[in-house]
Amino acid sequence: MIETFNIMEKGYHPFLIREGWQLAQLNFMEEQHIDHIAKLDVHLKTDEVFVALEGNAVLIAAALVNGEPEFELELMEHNKPYNVPKNTWHNIAMKEGSQVLIAEKADTHISDFEFYQLTQHKRMELRNKVNALFDLAGQKPLVK
Repeated sequence: MIETFNIMEKGYHPFLIREGWQLAQLNFMEEQHIDHIAKLDVHLKTDEVFVALEGNAVLIAAALVNGEPEFELELMEHNKPYNVPKNTWHNIAMKEGSQVLIAEKADTHISDFEFYQLTQHKRMELRNKVNALFDLAGQKPLVK
């Protein structure tokens, strides 16, 4: 009767999809390292809730102002839910070993997303801001 889940593989894994909602787990993968984040995504039909389970992650949100993203960053605390409202550009920078639980509308990963490609200048700005957050928290920056 009780289902249990243990997702250890790297990447994004929707694992519990029910009528109208789903849970997914995002485990560190190279694309989530700050040196590899090249885009933001947005969902037009759902908020998205993130909960850091393991490791270190920075939740990235952005508003487009004159066609350019203005970033808001949050160093995630374990077991604390963070909501990104629908129509908000976002991504997550993660250190190796990090795991994040995600709650959202069902099939969001299939049909409810758009991407915004970051320029090299914005990628560097984002990298510097993420590393500054880790530095303020007394953690090592995300460097390769």
